[in-house]
Amino acid sequence: MASAQRYLNKVVIVTGGSKGIGRGIVKVFVENGAKVVFCARGAEDGQSLESTLNKEGPGSCLFVSCDVSKDGDIKRLIDVTVERFGQIDCLVNNAGWHPPHKSTDETTAEEFRDLLNLNLISYFLASKYALPYLRKTQGNIINVSSLVASIGQKDAAPYVATKGAIIAITKAMAVDESRYQVRVNCISPGNVMTPLWEELASKTENSSVTIKEGENAQLIGRMGTEAESGLAALFLAADATFCTGIDLFLSGGAELNYGFKSQIP
Repeated sequence: MASAQRYLNKVVIVTGGSKGIGRGIVKVFVENGAKVVFCARGAEDGQSLESTLNKEGPGSCLFVSCDVSKDGDIKRLIDVTVERFGQIDCLVNNAGWHPPHKSTDETTAEEFRDLLNLNLISYFLASKYALPYLRKTQGNIINVSSLVASIGQKDAAPYVATKGAIIAITKAMAVDESRYQVRVNCISPGNVMTPLWEELASKTENSSVTIKEGENAQLIGRMGTEAESGLAALFLAADATFCTGIDLFLSGGAELNYGFKSQIP
């Protein structure tokens, strides 16, 4: 079916692709005929997803174990992709982490530096190493940021800062790479039900109440799905050929309308 081959034989790299939003992105690209190389630190989840998706097709995927906080691992991910497939059409920078909520007073400089390295510098380095190949194919980069970069979030200043910087670097690279016809765009998800969301909820007093509050934060009255995240990425890669430097909200309208906000006792 032609409709299910929107990225046929294109080569896509997805960082942090073994679970959550990354898994949704890998799955949608494979479903649309792409050859996907994805990485994560946890080999078991990655190999399991690789095996499942290769059986389902119609595209294919290859899992590479990689820690994006290490420069050498990122370079190896790009090298493996080019050795195997000879080209890169799309890079999806997705790997990152949301630490447990912590006040500024409790956060150390070292924690902030580590998060910058994981959430931001890894995006810069993956882009830097992939760009020579993306320029040849006039490909594109998709950076996964977060809605909180635009609206803020309580007790998460370092995380919000890393995600805000991702939107800024997207725009800067869109300017630089336009001369090569390489598009650079960004997705800002709001509440998407992922293993990380569940894990953070489990650390609260009542996880089911926390999840319900998460659902109620959207005008649509539910959280987003991994599949919807994948479809947003596919849209930017395959369809949005006149878009560069944009930040696509994937939020169910969470940023709209007033809500109970005051923290004044």
